Formats: sequence, structure tokens, C-alpha cells
Amino acid sequence: MRGMRRSAALILAAAVLYVPPVLPANAADAAAAPGAATVVPVQVTGAPAKRFNLVIMGDGYTESEQAKFQADVDRHLNVMWSIEPYKSYRAYINVYRVDIVSGESGVSCDPALTSPKKTTPLSMGFWGQCNANSVQRLITMDNTAATRYANLVTGTTTANRQILALANSGTYGGAGGSYATASGSNSMSALISPHELGHSLGGLQDEYDYYQRGVPGGAYTGPEPASAHHTLLTEQQMLDQKKKWWRWLGEPSESGGPIGRYEGGMYATTGIWRPSRHSMMKTLGYYYDQVSREVMAQRITAKTTVIQDATPSDTSVGADRVLWVEPMRPNGHALTVTWNVDGADLPGGEPDTLDLRTLGLTPGTHTVKATVTDPTTFVRDPAIRAAMSASRSWTVDTSLTTPPDGVTPGIVSSTPVDRPLGRTGVVYVETTHPAASVPAVAWALDGKRVGDGDSDLDLGALKPADGTHTLTATVGGRTLTWTVDATSPKTGYELSRPLVRSGDTYVYNGPFTMKLTGTDDQGGYVVSESRVDGDGWFNYFGWPTSSELPWTFTENGTVIDSLVYGKLPRGRHAIEYRSIDGAGNYGKAGSFTVTTIAPPPACTRTVTGVQRGPLTIADGVTCLDHAQVSGPVTVRAGASVVVTGGRVDGALIASKAASVQVLGARVDGALTVDRAGALAVVGADIRGAALLTSNAAPILSGTTVKGALACTGNTPAPVDLGVPNKVTGLSAGQCGKLAVGPGGKSYEAVEDVHE
Repeated sequence: MRGMRRSAALILAAAVLYVPPVLPANAADAAAAPGAATVVPVQVTGAPAKRFNLVIMGDGYTESEQAKFQADVDRHLNVMWSIEPYKSYRAYINVYRVDIVSGESGVSCDPALTSPKKTTPLSMGFWGQCNANSVQRLITMDNTAATRYANLVTGTTTANRQILALANSGTYGGAGGSYATASGSNSMSALISPHELGHSLGGLQDEYDYYQRGVPGGAYTGPEPASAHHTLLTEQQMLDQKKKWWRWLGEPSESGGPIGRYEGGMYATTGIWRPSRHSMMKTLGYYYDQVSREVMAQRITAKTTVIQDATPSDTSVGADRVLWVEPMRPNGHALTVTWNVDGADLPGGEPDTLDLRTLGLTPGTHTVKATVTDPTTFVRDPAIRAAMSASRSWTVDTSLTTPPDGVTPGIVSSTPVDRPLGRTGVVYVETTHPAASVPAVAWALDGKRVGDGDSDLDLGALKPADGTHTLTATVGGRTLTWTVDATSPKTGYELSRPLVRSGDTYVYNGPFTMKLTGTDDQGGYVVSESRVDGDGWFNYFGWPTSSELPWTFTENGTVIDSLVYGKLPRGRHAIEYRSIDGAGNYGKAGSFTVTTIAPPPACTRTVTGVQRGPLTIADGVTCLDHAQVSGPVTVRAGASVVVTGGRVDGALIASKAASVQVLGARVDGALTVDRAGALAVVGADIRGAALLTSNAAPILSGTTVKGALACTGNTPAPVDLGVPNKVTGLSAGQCGKLAVGPGGKSYEAVEDVHE
């Protein structure tokens, strides 16, 4: 995918000291047989019974295409890790890849109903497995077969796993239901999978206002939907009744615009409303908005155990020991552990251990309770917050004496050490739990002691300087080492040739392209994004038809498969860009400004090469396309001229012309234009004076005028679109502020590559 850089090493993250179970694999001599399957642990962060297990399998990949399947999985995952809440809750997820050998390459009915049907292990096919009453982009499969392959992953069950099946196809498509499917190698396919997981895992609904592309969905006629992100209520009704997304109303949306009420969704065009303009459930490339993200955070955490382990509580414990809990470990924040003794919370934020000897308990029995809560800002609903919390209780009897348990300080598990840590992440070490002591974790950053000995260390609070650092944690004579990547990724942008530019300001009068390239000093995948005029960040996946093609912006957009891409209304726009590296670091956003103006009128006559003598244009639209006119050019009332490149060896005079466009051309004489219906002088070289009088909305941008410049009576006043002009002579009237003197910078129209 464009905007990412592939490292030699694929993601293989295993929690320290956690040994995954031996998984079934076919014998080598049977590996080529259709239907043969091998399970490969891609990321194992804990025992399957205590994790959300994502099982990714492929269909239509032959034996020789298994490396392609591996690359497809790698791309899908790395894009997913850049999207919240998967990014924050990555440590909650085990990922297993099931490499299934297909006897045929590809899947059925791809891309048309008339395309061949394939015999593949999962029987995947477009058009809902070749159903003429379905839609082309719907990829379904044999769910029974998928379950059979998923059952090869030891320790997973239907309750703690999610199946994602990738089709060996470059055609856009996918589906979400009990299981999720997506095409493996379409330019947008790595964004299809989190959308479909929104359905399968999150129970989210489509926010499309159509079912069949290109066919309006009509009016919604049903009751108030059960969907968390669709409603019939007004904003005021949501607030008054405290229903749906009332807690988020007015918040800037993670996917652009404020959270509010936008018409269309659940395949209906009217009569139903969604929370944001374009979240992932409506438009691939954007993030989940806050409403959907809250649901997804709940669903991911619900498939795990918030408290992984704790001091046994089935019998009373003595007051001479240490109690402990092992909470889950998100990547970007630590869970909160609150200790309560006989109904009263202990003051301050306590770590995940409590030394009962420090409490001075009175003789008798007491109740001690530990409550683990996720303080994530992704959640505002108290019911969801409660569902993401858990408690353990113990009866403490001061008459009991805890016998020696022989447990010594040591390391049980940790944040994976085989990939760099981001500069704002939370890293952890899970220690052993001696009954009579609290093992301290000795943290050191570049050899300097940091932290307070707790099992969690917030790197963001340390604010490591730019660069690469070494983090160590020592417990009981054993030391773990991580690389901390505190260098943000860089993003380069490349635009197609503009009419004119000044630094990061560009002017176009037609379509233009943008290519983003993200790089990082640590290698791995880099996901690039852009946003327009402060709207939501949009994943840069290249062009929908090919990740090798740059993104194209046009005034009306480009229609591909009945969807519009790259629509950018005429005017001035700020485009920001950034990247996210494999460690989760966000690069500093850069920006450039693009102003798009009206294209020139269509030519009725085109002049190229050498034109001898003067030229008079009496009617129609005459285009001088890199021509050389050896004399003056006169444009009469109602006629138009478009001079693109080339040279006029004399003056250019127009009076009451319909349109005058001088674009990157040289005029050796004076330029005199009055009462033109449209006037654009952009990137031109005027060797004489310029007099612009009473024209409609004239543009004078990035132009050199060797003589005087005078502008009067134009409505509105001429503009330079952020690209100043260079004037050698005097500048007067409305154009006085549009020129820099002889020492000013010259502006050349060139293809721009910037980082």
C-alpha cells in the first residue's frame, strides 16, 4: 500500500516468557494438498483464554501464493494497528494466521457473475457467492469451513475469537456478519477489514445511504433503530431523553466535523440520522467516530479478562502478606486499581499490589477489595465503563499466619521486546508475587534510573528526547531490554505541476495529483494520512484503482464504481499530511495550500508553432498553445483568448473580452485588459506595463511585470492567491499590495517534491 514501507521482518510479537501452545500443522509432504492448513502465531500477548483472538485465514491462495497471503495479512494488520481503538488495545489481541492451500488461485465470480467459479477451501465468492440477487462487492464464504479451520487454533472458541477471511483478489469487496471477509490486495482492502470488523465484532451498522451503489436508498420507514449510531431523534430529544450519542454531541469528530446529526444511514437516504459526516462505517479511509469507537472499545475488552490473575480469594488470607492483581495492559495508558478496606477506598492511586502489613488492621476479619477500571477517554457511557471494570475481594483474618511460599522476585511476562516502543506508550513488566514482599522493577532509560519501581512505566511522562533510546527493566537479577523509538516518522509530498507556486502555496486551474510517502528510521510500516481544511484524517492508500497511483483532486471528483473520490471544490484549501510509524508515533503534521481557479474556456481554435504578424481575435475562444506570435494580439468584445506558455512578440490588448487567460506565457509588450468577463494572469512574464481596468474578479498571481502595474475599478480587487508578483516598475491602485519589488523572489512553475 502506498504510504507504507515494508521491513524485512514481519510483525512477530510474543509476550516475554509466555509460551504459546503447540499448534497443529500439516506434514511437509501434505503441505501442497488443497485444503491443507498451517497455523502461524503472528502476535501472542497472552493465553488465548484470556485474550481476544483474531484468526485470519485466506482463501484462493495456492501453495506458491502463501507468501502473498502473508504479505496481505501483514499489510491489513499494520493499518489496523494505526486505527483506534485497535491501536490502544493491541496488547489485548492475539493474532493467528491460518495458511490454507487452495488448489485454484482466486475466488469465484471475481469480478462479475460471468467470471469463473473456483473450487477453494472456503468457497469464497463475490456477489454473495455468485448470487445474482446480491451485490458485486459482497464477499461471502462457507462459514462451516471457516469454523473448522479456526478450530485448529488451540485455546480459542467462538466466544473469544473473531474470524477474518481474506480473498485472494484485488477487487474491492468484503462482508461483515458472524465472520468478516475482505479482499486481500485491493488498494483499499486494508481499510475494508476494520470496517467489516466493525460489523462482526462491534455490531455496528453501515452508514451508507444506499445498498446498491448508484441507486438512492429511499426513505427510512422503520421504528427507532437499535443501532447505537443511528436514530430518529433530534439533537434536543437525545439530550432531553439522554439517549443515543447525547454525551458526544458537539464534540469535534475523530472523522471530521462535529458530532451531531447527519441524514442518511442503514441504506436509507432520508428519515434516519447518524452521528458524523463520514466515519469509517460510511467512508473508508476515515477513523471510527467517537460513537462507534466507544462501541468497539467495549467489544474488544469484553472478549478479555480485565483482571488476568490475582491472589487466590477462595479462603481467608492473613494480614501479614501482600495482595496483588494483574490487570490488562493497554498500550497507551494504564488501568486504574482502587483498593478498598471495609468499604473505604484507600487514598491515592495505588499500584497493583497492596501490602496488608502497612494498614495496621485491628484484630479480627476485614474485607479488602481491588477494583480495576479502564480510564480511557474513549468511553463516556457509565454502563460501558462498568462493563470494562472488574473486582476481586478477599477476607482478611488477622489471626492467620501466612507460611513461607518460597517465591522469589522474577519476571513472568512483559510488553513484547521484539519491536520498538513508541515515545508515549506505557510499558509493563509482570513480576512474580511473593507473599511477603513486593518485587520492585528497576527501570532505566539510557542507563539512568527512572520510574518508582512499579510494574508500569509511562514513557510519555518521561518525554524522551528525539532519537533512539534503550529502556531496561531489572527484577531479581534478570534484565529485559527494549528499543524506544522517539523519532517521529517523516512524510514527503509530491504534487503534479502547478500553474505557479510560492513555497508551500500552489495554484491550479484543473485536476492535480498528490502522492504521500512516509518514512521512519526504524523501518517497519508507515501509514500516511492527509486532511483537507481541518476535516477528518484520511488514510492515504493511493488511488482507489491502484495503490501505485497518486491521489487525484478535481472540482467534481472522480466517479469510480458509483462512488465519488477526490472532490475538492474550487477555492483555497489547506491540506495537512502526517504519518504514523510502526511504534505508533505520530509525525508532526505538515501542510501546504492549494488554490484552484476556474479552468480556461474550451478552445474553438488552437494556434501552435509560429504565427507570423499580428493576431486579432474577433470571436470564439482562441488558444495559443505554446505558440510564438511575432506581433501584437488584439482580443475584441465577446471573444476569448487562452495563452498557455509560448510568447507574444508585442502587446496583448483586450477590451470587453469574454475571457483572457495568460498562463505561464511571455508577453514582450504591454498587457492592457479592460472590462473582461474573466481574467487570469498566472505565472506570466510581462515585459512591458500592465493595465487592468474594470474587470470581473481578476487574478494576478506569480507574475513578473517589467514595467508599471496599475489596477483600477476591478470588481472585486485583483488577488494573488498567496503567490506574490514581482514588479520592476511602479505599482499603483488595487494592485499595490500584490507586488514585491525588484529584490523579491521569482516564482517558477515546477513539479514539487517536498519533505
